[in-house]
Amino acid sequence: MINRLGALGVTFLVIVTLIFGLLRLAPGGPFDGERALPPEIEANLRAAYHLDEPLPQQYVRWLVNLLQGDLGPSFSQKDFSVNELIAEGLPVSLLVGGLALVIALITGVIAGTLAAQRPGGGVDGIIMSLVNLGLAIPGIIAAPVAVLVFAILLQWFPAGGIGSAAHYVLPSIAAALPYSAAIARLWRGAVVESLQEGHVLTARSKGLSEWRVLWRHVFPIASLPLVSYLGPLAAGLLTGTVVVETVFELPGIGRYFVQAALNRDYTLVMGVAVVYAAMILAFNFIVDITYRQIDPRMRLES
Repeated sequence: MINRLGALGVTFLVIVTLIFGLLRLAPGGPFDGERALPPEIEANLRAAYHLDEPLPQQYVRWLVNLLQGDLGPSFSQKDFSVNELIAEGLPVSLLVGGLALVIALITGVIAGTLAAQRPGGGVDGIIMSLVNLGLAIPGIIAAPVAVLVFAILLQWFPAGGIGSAAHYVLPSIAAALPYSAAIARLWRGAVVESLQEGHVLTARSKGLSEWRVLWRHVFPIASLPLVSYLGPLAAGLLTGTVVVETVFELPGIGRYFVQAALNRDYTLVMGVAVVYAAMILAFNFIVDITYRQIDPRMRLES
């Protein structure tokens, strides 16, 4: 456990260092705009934000503040700090990502189970065709199509913004679509393989009902690859809401990230990237611990 935590700390340090270095190497700056500032004003601004210091000194200053939980001021939204913007947008991103995760798990497991009952049959062919279609449609296409069909033509849901539970339906479904297809394909393969296990064949020969066999003997084995996929899945849903938040005009950290990147808002971009990195590492760590708890072979190896 201590070794894993130490490895996570080193990985996080490498990530934040790369974030700082790559962003500083990018062309342009936070005060570059259509109308150039007078040199004296720009020099005063750079001095106020410590951008006139050497890069190593800037990095040490930023890292010390980061360890203290201070992500600095926002260059583009001067009335707010990066901490305030992330505190405002993170709950929206977590809500959309969490709902999308639940939708993806439920639809993926149900579709995968139905397809695995008779591999190669008609139901399997239909479901896997829909799965391949879901994998082929990226969120940048699914989100605008969902707005066009369900918000504009049918007028079932709002086209964007927040305010009620209905505002989160379309964004969550659009974000969940490719991941529900991936879960369905993964779960189908795991269930088909588990159905061939000896103890499952024995349970069937004893006359147990199909759903009892699935629930008691198949699903525990089939869940192992799904649990190992939950870490990248949760991380992908969190970071993948950038497109969804932009299309549906949700005030999440993904939308702030896009706006900050366009405005060369160094501190806001780095702050959002650090939050993303920390959550991705946390998700993977939790999944690793969970996997070791549910798989006896991993506990024996430990």
